[in-house]
Amino acid sequence: MAEKKLNLLADFPPVSTEQWKNQIIADLKGADFDRKLVWKTSEGFSVQPFYREENLENLKTDKLSPGEFPYAQGTKTDNHWFVRQNLQVTDAKTSNEKALDILNKGVDSLGFTLDKEKLSAEFIQTLLEGIRADVVELNFRICVRRTAELAQILVEYFKSKKYDLSKLRGSINLDPVNRMLIKGKVLTAEFIGEKLAETTKILAELPQYQAVTVNALTLSNAGATISQELGYALAWGNFYLKSLIDKGIKPADAAKNIRFTFGVSSNYFMEIAKFRAARWLWATIVAAYKPECTCGENCNCMEESGLDFCPCCCAMKIHAETGYFNFTVFDANVNMLRTQTEAMSATLGGVDSLTVLPYDCAYKQSDDFSERIARNQQLLLKDESHFDKVADPAAGSYYIENLTNMIAESAWNIFVETEENGGFFKTIESGQVQSAVNQSADARKKAVSSRREILLGTNQYPNFTEKTEGKIERYNETAAHSSACNEGTPTLKPTREAIEFEQLRLATENAAKRPKVFMLTIGNLAMRLARAQFSSNFFGCAGYEIIDNIGFETVEEGIAASQKVQSDIIVLCSSDDEYAEFAPKAWEIVKGKQIFVVAGAPACIEDLQKLGIENFINVKTNVLEALKGYNKMLGI
Repeated sequence: MAEKKLNLLADFPPVSTEQWKNQIIADLKGADFDRKLVWKTSEGFSVQPFYREENLENLKTDKLSPGEFPYAQGTKTDNHWFVRQNLQVTDAKTSNEKALDILNKGVDSLGFTLDKEKLSAEFIQTLLEGIRADVVELNFRICVRRTAELAQILVEYFKSKKYDLSKLRGSINLDPVNRMLIKGKVLTAEFIGEKLAETTKILAELPQYQAVTVNALTLSNAGATISQELGYALAWGNFYLKSLIDKGIKPADAAKNIRFTFGVSSNYFMEIAKFRAARWLWATIVAAYKPECTCGENCNCMEESGLDFCPCCCAMKIHAETGYFNFTVFDANVNMLRTQTEAMSATLGGVDSLTVLPYDCAYKQSDDFSERIARNQQLLLKDESHFDKVADPAAGSYYIENLTNMIAESAWNIFVETEENGGFFKTIESGQVQSAVNQSADARKKAVSSRREILLGTNQYPNFTEKTEGKIERYNETAAHSSACNEGTPTLKPTREAIEFEQLRLATENAAKRPKVFMLTIGNLAMRLARAQFSSNFFGCAGYEIIDNIGFETVEEGIAASQKVQSDIIVLCSSDDEYAEFAPKAWEIVKGKQIFVVAGAPACIEDLQKLGIENFINVKTNVLEALKGYNKMLGI
């Protein structure tokens, strides 16, 4: 008997969106669909729990192709990206040796941060000795005032080595505005324009080098939302673009000389969409200047595309760096999980190069092991997951296509508002951008403190026994340096979400006595276990010693056990119905001897408060503020 052939269309008839939603509403059993399932993002738009083909109607990105203007689906027809590692150069020979070593370990892009006092032709000669500049991307950073000199030295060095200058790839990270944002420097638009133009003209002999960088990474690491990072980056880039054009640089050459460096947060799908939206919007901005093609006589991009401007120069050049804002000191290995998903977002989003931060860089100078892990995270994506083989794998996803358009709209609104307020430079001078980003950072920190945003190992599921034990070599160095160097322009506050929780734990470590928290578990088995687990995680975030228990027959037995181990805090863990009986009994015995806490928000809470019971913890409690209060009660 022949097998019956499967007919998907017949056996699985189409289901309408209305049918899907009705079934979901039925499964919610009365809960509100929007409140339960629609995600209200910090960017200001609402994300539905599911999307369908009909949601692609009228979108501007779903019918594009990789390598075609406006580049939402990529500037390349493959997905190659450079694996970059950055080096802080103090000694040229030592840095050269390290660069050669890591080039043999999978890196094909180097980022050198140079000491302005040591810059010379001999210094660059020593630094680049043995490094093939025609097969490796080279990137440099130095102080604004010496960037043009660095550019000249590089051009002369490459000529002396007989390189084909048209094939060399790299950048000089000239970004005066970033100095204003980080150090509070006071610069004029005229000065900035002159420096940009001077360096760009020198680097004209290196057509695949970018002289200017928009370090939107600074916004990301200060706590900006995804829309803010992109919207302000576009305005930032547009300011540089206009500055170069005003100094006589052709629009196409000006655009080709600008590179963007973005951060990457752990918001996986949103970050993929951000990079797609970034290319699309930047291409739109550059196209508005109607740039004439300057690629040379062999380029027919305008004729082939049918456009009245050069599409080549509209292709955004993107470097990305994994986030620092969400890095943690405690349970630091989790940072590797964060950077891995971030690296996936960036590469699936089509960046041109990527730096993965070593997992330990928040508290020490990274060592060979952590740097190796960071490199290998990218190499795994290339060599084992083959992420570099498919251009824009997110193309056509109902969800990501909609996210791309929503982020594009939100970021574009920020860009337009910034331009209407006088442009990016004026909003930096006045502090409008800094204020908006700092407000977002405060809101994100508040979300962490109340556990609406989870940092594993920090505000949820902490390692109860972990201690720093001298592993911290530096702490929040960036933020301290930023405020110390302020020269007049309002600055951003580079920071991390975990800092205040870490300060709690460090205070506990340095206390004369580590507080003990005792779980008095009694009554309903399921509820007492659930609340004991919740309470253990709650107090574990401050580094207190947690003493959990299976259960006690009586309140008196539990309190006696807690006093035997000399606990400082006793947490009553039971069901709401039983608290009316157990809490008054426990309070009568404990009163004044230990800090007494009830886990939950029972209906009888007002009656318990009248007895003098003041401490309740539940899912609505702001964990950070509550723990600060307990530290104060304990004299820490």
